[in-house]
Amino acid sequence: MTYKRFIQLIGCYILAVLTGYTAARLHLPLPWMIGPLVSTALVNMFIRPVDIPVRTRPLGQMIIAVQVGLHFTGESVNAVLGHGIAILGVALATIFLGFLLSRLLQKMTGADPVTAFLSCLPGGPVEMGNLARVYGGDPGPVIFAQTLRISTIVIIIPMALYYLSDTAPVGQKPVGVELNYFGMLCVSLGAAATCALFYVLKINSPFFLGALAFSCTASASGIIPVSPYPYEVLALGQVLLGTWLGSTFRRELFQRAGRLVTGICVTASLLILSGAAVAVVVAQFSEMSWRALVLGAAPGSVTEMALTAQFLHEDVALITAFHLVRIFMILPNVPWMLALIHRRSKRLAAVDSNK
Repeated sequence: MTYKRFIQLIGCYILAVLTGYTAARLHLPLPWMIGPLVSTALVNMFIRPVDIPVRTRPLGQMIIAVQVGLHFTGESVNAVLGHGIAILGVALATIFLGFLLSRLLQKMTGADPVTAFLSCLPGGPVEMGNLARVYGGDPGPVIFAQTLRISTIVIIIPMALYYLSDTAPVGQKPVGVELNYFGMLCVSLGAAATCALFYVLKINSPFFLGALAFSCTASASGIIPVSPYPYEVLALGQVLLGTWLGSTFRRELFQRAGRLVTGICVTASLLILSGAAVAVVVAQFSEMSWRALVLGAAPGSVTEMALTAQFLHEDVALITAFHLVRIFMILPNVPWMLALIHRRSKRLAAVDSNK
């Protein structure tokens, strides 16, 4: 790392901390994530791009995953299993909505089927961008679409639910759990080891799922002493996630997306709104609160939605389960779906060329 880049990074993180502190003073939800996200995105778009090391996101994910996992008790796991049908139904509905909106994006912009499908299917920017490269899509618009949707959800949904629910923000640790340095050490070492195992096994999102798996198991079993992190560590995790997410907004993404920008904005908005509508409908036939269902159905990242659930006093284990079910339904099936789409588009192109 050059001295110039090091100074840029320090300046970027100082700005992120200042904007996070300002957002906290304004009593905004998730201040230490939203503040850095907005400030870093503005710097990258309008001043100069700053390369945030990709390793910072896994560290932020591990911090948040450990904190989220401590909410998994034996009682909460049983409650999640009791809502299995609703969780599965919401996941299927969200995937189906993504497929329908990908067809709309195709018609609006003329995008190829692979690019349109990966732009509208809920997932991560990196994972979906890589799949676009493998299956002949354009990774630029895909990364832009995924980043735009996740960032919009991170900013809008927590604020909307916070002000609509009139709920005081939750404390920085799970209720009834005391801070203990030995417990923090145990859960940190165990989470790091599990993340390394998941990484070697090439499990998707190993740093979040690995830390979450260990934290959940340790919390639910009670065999290993565990403790949540203090407020400052949780704020650090939010700053790392928000800064990295903001750094993915670059001017060249808008330029590469070109005329797809309008279509991506429209379909991303429709996916968020339709997911919220599905949640409200399901809430009428379920004992779950509509706020929990909105967070569970949101086509965003499990990390940010779990953190929002903790902030709003919602059932963190339940909302995390919604997103994990959707992740495990999407990721194993995307390759064969893309292979079918790719073959179909090639077949249609061959037919058109023979006319």
